[in-house]
Amino acid sequence: MKIGDLARRSGVSAHTIRYYERIGLLPTADRNLSGWRDYDASILTWLAFIRRLKATGMPIQDMLRYAQMREIGQGTEKDRYDLLIQHRAHVRAHIAELQDCLSVLDTKITSYAKLLDDEVDDDDALPKQRRKPL
Repeated sequence: MKIGDLARRSGVSAHTIRYYERIGLLPTADRNLSGWRDYDASILTWLAFIRRLKATGMPIQDMLRYAQMREIGQGTEKDRYDLLIQHRAHVRAHIAELQDCLSVLDTKITSYAKLLDDEVDDDDALPKQRRKPL
């Protein structure tokens, strides 16, 4: 498939695909008779995995290391396993941090909801005096 088709089907821009190929994250594509890149559909699975690694914050150097081990194949399983275990620990820590942030946001939203609810119940009360700007 041509690079535009790959970009459309993978959700990765053609520019990014070329970049990934240039740095070695993607294998070099075959070329058709016209010299255009010609990708095999199997590359879609690899690109989807790369997108997940990127979305979870894996540094490009680690992605490259993983891609190199993947290319070597047999004998690198333990190293790939260790790399993914380490990355998973980082992802879990980040999720825990985000959960803490979400909890603070939820608390703040709840306090504003109560405040707004009180204002709605207080419709007949006199308007609150506002401070004049300085």
